[in-house]
Amino acid sequence: MKTILIIGLGRFGRHMAKKLIDEGNDVLAVEKDEARANNAAGFISNIQIGDASDEKFIESLGVGNFDICVVAIGDDFQHSLEITVLLKDMGAKFVIARASRDVHRKLLLRNGADHVVYAEREMAERLAVKYGARNIFDYIGLTGDVGIYEIAVPSQWIGKSIIEKSIRSKYNISILATKKEDEIFPLPSPDHVFSADETLMVMGRDEDIKRIVK
Repeated sequence: MKTILIIGLGRFGRHMAKKLIDEGNDVLAVEKDEARANNAAGFISNIQIGDASDEKFIESLGVGNFDICVVAIGDDFQHSLEITVLLKDMGAKFVIARASRDVHRKLLLRNGADHVVYAEREMAERLAVKYGARNIFDYIGLTGDVGIYEIAVPSQWIGKSIIEKSIRSKYNISILATKKEDEIFPLPSPDHVFSADETLMVMGRDEDIKRIVK
């Protein structure tokens, strides 16, 4: 479980917060519009009403205690940039910011953002899985509850082969590729032996993947 601060409960913020909570993370949301906060109260239990560009308000949140801070504001770039800078000044460990233009992305990265995104729901859910779950390094949703994940090799698999572990029949997943550093090796053979210095590209249902990466 990770602790995550989400600032802004527009569409992007709501989708990301919901997915992060579904993944078992502890989420605090901040929204200055009371109506938006009320609309999200059905699935986010911890919401604070306030202006995240106010230095005293941000200081009261203790942003340095969160694993990730997300600036989910997309309709006011100046506000988003101010908050990003303020978060970093207050000791935020990792800041994800939303942008609508490439020039905004560059400015956010130059002023403290660690990661900048453009998309709406799809990217929000992908980031929620990637940054909110342990031992998952990337994620692409396919249909409903099926996706492609890049995961760490489970410790109990190291030194064993794909066929020895009966991966497909026992775990209900398919190994599409292995990856070492930046090199990808597609369709490993059944006698491939797992090592600790590689990651796996696997396809399967979300519930089956979660059982593996616990």
